[in-house]
Amino acid sequence: MRSSDRDRIVLAAVVFAVMFSQLLLYPGIATLVETLGADATSSPFAATPLDASMWFLVAEFAAYVAFVGVWGVVSDVTGRRTPLIVVGAIAGAAGYAALAVVPALGSIPFEGVLIVRVFQGATTIGALSLTMTMLMDLEGGHGRNMGAAGIAIGLGAALGAPIGGQLTELDPVAPLVVAATLLVGVGAAVSLVEDRAPTTRRTARALLEGVRRRPTLSVPYAFGFVDRMTAGFFALVGTLYFQETFGLTAGATGLLLACFFAPFALLQYPMGALSDRIGRAVPIVVGSLCYGLGILAVGAAPSVAVAAVAMVSIGVLGALVSPTTMALVTDLAAEDERGLAMAGFNLAGSLGFLGGFLVGATVAGSFGYDLAFLVVGGLEIAIAIVAAPVFLRLSIGTSGSITDSDRVGHSE
Repeated sequence: MRSSDRDRIVLAAVVFAVMFSQLLLYPGIATLVETLGADATSSPFAATPLDASMWFLVAEFAAYVAFVGVWGVVSDVTGRRTPLIVVGAIAGAAGYAALAVVPALGSIPFEGVLIVRVFQGATTIGALSLTMTMLMDLEGGHGRNMGAAGIAIGLGAALGAPIGGQLTELDPVAPLVVAATLLVGVGAAVSLVEDRAPTTRRTARALLEGVRRRPTLSVPYAFGFVDRMTAGFFALVGTLYFQETFGLTAGATGLLLACFFAPFALLQYPMGALSDRIGRAVPIVVGSLCYGLGILAVGAAPSVAVAAVAMVSIGVLGALVSPTTMALVTDLAAEDERGLAMAGFNLAGSLGFLGGFLVGATVAGSFGYDLAFLVVGGLEIAIAIVAAPVFLRLSIGTSGSITDSDRVGHSE
């Protein structure tokens, strides 16, 4: 086995561990925030279980948004990835562990819990984003490398959701303990991988200017935003929708979420490799259009069985779109700007998650679940329609067809 192939496996395992840790908390989120002290009488952030759950998730992703770019710039400026990932993973483990001991202390207000959550998110995103950047640095095809990242993300989510539901039924803080343990393992595993970051030294200002001069990056960023918005929507609103509409337990909800995440995970690598052969445009545009229609089908499902089938279908479509979008980021970014370029993609994705939490919860709380599904599914369809002519105008195809003019953008 070539060293790049071995490193691809290790890095994918690291991405899996980070995502698995994150998703462990989602199926039992309402129970977890109650255990951590969410109380309507003492905190304006916990007026209802939905509000408390929303702010707990928002705290993490707000930290992602604030700090992902910092990690990317520092990595590109210093030409190092591995030590930064180790620091981010160990600090993230400390954040999860601190949350796990909150119930034993019993005197921390919910606002304090949210502050710890912000710290945990700010550090964890460094480990995740820079590991994905290390996959960008590997040879072997951008679609394959991002397919490896995608299958790790998908498997982490697919297994994290159902296992997190089962752990919650044993003890609400068990997912936090497992998450902390896994992130310690991440710090150890990534130290085994060769750091292939370009050794070119550039200032932070030069990096920002270089990315700014590549407006074509806005294409994968826009798709990343909307795709992650749907994920955030299902993580919060979808979870509560399934439980209220079909009367599911946390464990059963995790299994229903796995109907999406299982095909989403297992098909990422072959779909990413496929995009290396046929180009990026068709998988992204057609896949996103059908993905949006699938979301509408989930919201209209009259039974758990039909909802499960619809979740499987959008899992397949998500596997078509996700690695191809990440590969497009790699196609368009300069080698010595990959840390910042991937940080930008993760920033867009984190904003999408935030949008999924906030928009989804607000619309569902004010107007009902039907309109919430319509809004999120409609946005996915809209971005596909708007982006189609952009792909045609820029001629963005396979990784081999990306030219310098495509990277810099057209002046028209």
